[in-house]
Amino acid sequence: MNLKDKVAVVTGGAQGIGEAIVRAYAAEGAHVVVADMAVDKAQALARELGGKALAVRLDVRDRGSVDAMVKSVVERLGGIDILVNNASGFGASDDEAGWEASVAVDLLATVRASRAAVPFIERSGGGAIVNISSISGLQASKRTPPYGAVKAAVIHYTTTQAALLAGKNIRANCVAPGSIEFPGGTWEDRRTSDPKLYNGVLRSIPFGRLGRPEEVANVVLFLASDLAGWVTGQTIVVDGGQMLGG
Repeated sequence: MNLKDKVAVVTGGAQGIGEAIVRAYAAEGAHVVVADMAVDKAQALARELGGKALAVRLDVRDRGSVDAMVKSVVERLGGIDILVNNASGFGASDDEAGWEASVAVDLLATVRASRAAVPFIERSGGGAIVNISSISGLQASKRTPPYGAVKAAVIHYTTTQAALLAGKNIRANCVAPGSIEFPGGTWEDRRTSDPKLYNGVLRSIPFGRLGRPEEVANVVLFLASDLAGWVTGQTIVVDGGQMLGG
């Protein structure tokens, strides 16, 4: 995929979908930045991946932390080619706290990180931004109103980024995962804490199972590669047909 020695920054990269994305880029020979508040997990992942990974502490809610992360990456690795905005606050509750978490982490953090990284992606000769949304942003989200609304905003912002950044030779795309299950994740917990909900979601997926983080990571990998060199402003759904089942 021609990603050898490219520098890819993955926010929220220490676990779950973010970890799978980090592993996918490292496997293709990229230098991957595991940017996360969970510093211990980020460092453990970086050590496991060896010289192809760098752990950096990042609080996406803090503009100063975002700017410091980007500065550190550029100083240590020489630039940035790819930015994956993966961090999520998962604001599920329809109250002030839920809305604040989703807006601050899922939306404004995407804006902050993109603004900080774009000058360096342009300086490298161009590259790619991949934003992680959700199928909740493409349909009514009765269980998680703030999360769905903000993920819809991320999809819209991605199209705007694509239009604005094409002149800088930067592509911007979005991935909208369905229900993804992994150790320590929401759906693993729901399997036992709310089996009615879990089984209802399971029945909605034609393939009869929830998705895996690696299946999302493969699409994120593709969108930053030369194979997607003429793809921008798009949202790719990765849900095993979950939306088809309503």
